[in-house]
Amino acid sequence: MKGDMKTNRMLKAVFASLLIGAEIAAADDLAVLRPTAAGVAPGRQLEFWLKNEFYQRVDRRSAAFEKMIKSESAGRAWQAERKAFFLRQLGGLPERTPLNARVVGRLEGKGYRLEKILFESRPGHHVTANLYLPESAGPWPGVIVPCGHSHDGKAAVGYQQVGILLARNGMAAMCYDPIGQGERYQMLDLTREYQTFDGSPRTKVPHPNVHVLCTAEHTMMGMGSILLGTNVAQYRIWDGMRAIDYLQGRPDIRADKIGCTGNSGGGTLTAYLMALDDRIVAAAPVCYLTTFRRLIDSNGAQDAEQNIFGQIDFGMDEADYVIMRAPQPTLILAGTRDVTFDFRGTWELFLEAKRFYSRLGRSEGVEINAPDAPHGYTLQQREAAARWMHRWLLGADKLVREVDSLPDAFTDDQLRAMSTGDWTQEQLYCTPKGQVMLMPGERSVFQINAGIAASLRETRRTPWGSLSADARRQLVQKTIGAMPLDARTEPKVEILATFERPGCTIRKLVLTVDERLLLPAIAFVPSNHRGHATLYLHGTSMAADAAPGGPIEKLVNEGHVVLAAELRGIGETETGHHKRDYGYGRFGRDNQEFFLAYLIGKSFVGMRADDVRSWTRFLKSGSLTGATLTELHLTAIGEAAIPALHVAALHGADDRSVTLRQMRPSWESVVTATETFDQAVNVVHGALKHYDLADLVDVVGREKVAIEDPVDVMGKVKTF
Repeated sequence: MKGDMKTNRMLKAVFASLLIGAEIAAADDLAVLRPTAAGVAPGRQLEFWLKNEFYQRVDRRSAAFEKMIKSESAGRAWQAERKAFFLRQLGGLPERTPLNARVVGRLEGKGYRLEKILFESRPGHHVTANLYLPESAGPWPGVIVPCGHSHDGKAAVGYQQVGILLARNGMAAMCYDPIGQGERYQMLDLTREYQTFDGSPRTKVPHPNVHVLCTAEHTMMGMGSILLGTNVAQYRIWDGMRAIDYLQGRPDIRADKIGCTGNSGGGTLTAYLMALDDRIVAAAPVCYLTTFRRLIDSNGAQDAEQNIFGQIDFGMDEADYVIMRAPQPTLILAGTRDVTFDFRGTWELFLEAKRFYSRLGRSEGVEINAPDAPHGYTLQQREAAARWMHRWLLGADKLVREVDSLPDAFTDDQLRAMSTGDWTQEQLYCTPKGQVMLMPGERSVFQINAGIAASLRETRRTPWGSLSADARRQLVQKTIGAMPLDARTEPKVEILATFERPGCTIRKLVLTVDERLLLPAIAFVPSNHRGHATLYLHGTSMAADAAPGGPIEKLVNEGHVVLAAELRGIGETETGHHKRDYGYGRFGRDNQEFFLAYLIGKSFVGMRADDVRSWTRFLKSGSLTGATLTELHLTAIGEAAIPALHVAALHGADDRSVTLRQMRPSWESVVTATETFDQAVNVVHGALKHYDLADLVDVVGREKVAIEDPVDVMGKVKTF
């Protein structure tokens, strides 16, 4: 019922916005916004504004690339700068600790052998892997195969087949499970078997206690990693680097002949690994590389590990994963009918990489394989990857075939039918019960992150305590990426309509953030106002508490001028109406806008804090009453609470009181929880390196702040 009411309210807002400028049909119709001059509906304005910010940065990088490509020394600097930036945004890499690797089983295949491997990429954090070995005597080159987003991980047909193909052609291939897939799910629920979050029919997963599917697990782990100033990609990259360590430590593997190939999400990891690890001689990322412009314009931002904070603002596009490793050999594999990663962007990326390799005099080092095929590690891609590895790791060109030849015409289903796995999921198990988290003493990503959060709590205490009040405010402003504290730009607010309620004048207002982005508000001015004012920020809608007899009317009756205002992405500008409910709502309908902002180095908390500051300045100006307001109060609810707390900390003297309702009182609780709900808009990259939310309450003054009905990380009101 509540969901239906919210949907109806949002639809009402969109359609009623067309009436602004004409006679108001009903006195209590509180909708404000209309489409922009370009015809963009309120619910799409934030998305379009973010895209415009994104396009400006992409264009800036393109111009910088054209200038750089004219000089080899500038090109070398370009590579070094991006590699250093990439590592920095990952939070660096952990220290190397003992792998404690062991072979836990063996299988005999036709034309190859298979070993089942367990090793620790971090203490107590195990990686499960299958190592495909040739029948011939070693030593052999070694190829790591990071998996894409298959629920079965290394047991998926395509990943079995590429391992077998490489082994049959004289190369060892180590295919390992990523976190959140195969045997490495991090969120097991031992109380029940798997059910999808929205109650739809059960999806086949590799273990009955799997609680959340792989892509959702990755982003769930990403929420906590963001607050620590790292990225869940760091875990994925480190697993791959430790897999190389393992191969190089075996006497039957040629340590100087290491390759890497993976598909889709494994293509992402291949791109990351080949950019950062110089030990990878030959790389073949499959069905991932495209331009970020094409990606954002088609499917939008992907999972947490596929977005590096601020990379577009810095000038690091996907082509740079190839460029960073030049002139090492790289084969870009892509299906021309890939609907996940746009092939037009792949072609543009390839041309840019080709130009860079040519500038270094090694144009043959980068090539492309582009069959008429859909997204996936198809037979054509596996054969091409094996041929590439054979050329660069064994030093000879060979026509590698998985089947004798393809028919002149075939459907995608027929192509898929040509590929079958040799082994079942259970036969490839490396753990006794099919999941690492069922092993005694195993540490999950959530537990490791919780340990890091606890360490940061201790290490930031002294630096934070030693800062002056002004220095703290500067640090907070920089952390959330809000506008500078001394910014004096006057907010542009327009009164669109005025009508009366008994004892109160109501004005509809619009704040112009940008010509592409407008924010609405409703002002309630009592006839008996006494100079007191409340900025009322609701995390659902400015109209949520504005009905006759509601909380806002109570304040008005007490003589308060009330400005019920919205922040971007809330209420009339709420995003996601046109998209599927990604992750069954776990990360919010605006999760793609969150990651788009993340790519350009912006946080929702910072952007919304700027909106709070603009509305505060307007309210203080006295424009609503024609007289100076003597007392300003701030009330923020739900999603609006954390941005409001930040503004109160930045400008604490402005507010007589601050009421925060239904707020998560701690960021660290997001990190330590194994499951959260709708937290993307509340997290800030690296915030816990500097402060937690309770520290901001201290800055404002605990006597001024009332935290009412605090909620847990699932959005439920906490009970004590």
